[in-house]
Amino acid sequence: MGENAAQTASIAGPPAAEGAPARRAPWRGRIGEAALVRAAQRGSEEAVEELFALHWSGAYRAALLVTGDRAAAEDIAQEAFLAALRALPGFDLRRPLRPWLHRIVVNRAIDWSRARALRREVVADAAGEPAAPSLERAAPLGEELAAALMRLGPEQRAVVVMRYVLELTPGEIGAALDLPRGTVNSRLRRGLDALGEALGEHAP
Repeated sequence: MGENAAQTASIAGPPAAEGAPARRAPWRGRIGEAALVRAAQRGSEEAVEELFALHWSGAYRAALLVTGDRAAAEDIAQEAFLAALRALPGFDLRRPLRPWLHRIVVNRAIDWSRARALRREVVADAAGEPAAPSLERAAPLGEELAAALMRLGPEQRAVVVMRYVLELTPGEIGAALDLPRGTVNSRLRRGLDALGEALGEHAP
């Protein structure tokens, strides 16, 4: 999978995400994530701020790459953190926080993308023109790769982002999206094949 490997390396891009508000991290490096979650469950605002600082970049980047829209990605990431905070008292400390949080982010991003696609279809039908995918170049990718990624359906785009940007395992993606592992692997293969075909169209 040489070409696919090169594509996925490009998808991951630089580690820092844009749009992340500056937050202080008073406990950075001092205690583990489970202890932070436990402290946050007990009402520690500093622990909540540290968890935000640890996970904002990945949450925002995932939402951005699924939606292709900066404003929507920031709203989705913030809403996901609020939803996670409300559910935190019942969170099982035996589970890692990151896949659980990204499940909330990605599912919201998929829902937003579906709604946008439906709105575009309605507008395109009314105008008698085919709906075009978003090419806002919102993601920190090359123009061609960003365009190719946005041509995938929301479900395929989500698993590609979760696997190669968030670096979740197929098992974690399946648990996050409530999908069998075989379905995750199938969507990954189809998504990477579609990316390869789309990028091949632009090859010199």
